[in-house]
Amino acid sequence: MIFISDDAKNKVLELKNQAHLNNDYFLRVSVVGGGCSGLSYKMDFDNEIKTGDQVFEDKGIKLVTDLKSFLYLFETELNFSRGLDGKGFYFQNPNAARTCGCGESFAV
Repeated sequence: MIFISDDAKNKVLELKNQAHLNNDYFLRVSVVGGGCSGLSYKMDFDNEIKTGDQVFEDKGIKLVTDLKSFLYLFETELNFSRGLDGKGFYFQNPNAARTCGCGESFAV
C-alpha cells in the first residue's frame, strides 16, 4: 500500500483543479534512477492504467505505480509541507536506507 497525508491530499486536489483535470485522472508515483543518492521519486497526473500497475486508494486519492517502483514504495507515505523549509511534496519511505540532504532522492 502507498499512503497519502491529509496535507498532500489537499495539495493534489488543488493541483488537479488548477489543471482542470476530471476524475479520470489519478496520481502516478514512480521511482527512477538518478539524484545524488541513486534513486529519485517522480509524480505525474495520468489517466491510463498500464499492464502491471499497482492501484491504491487512500483518503479518496487514487495512487498508481508500476510494479518495479512499488518494490521501493511499499508502505511509503506521500506528504506535503508548507513550512519555512519549503519542502513541498516529500516521501516518508521506510525502505530507504539513506536519503540525500534535499530529500528528493534515496538509496536502498
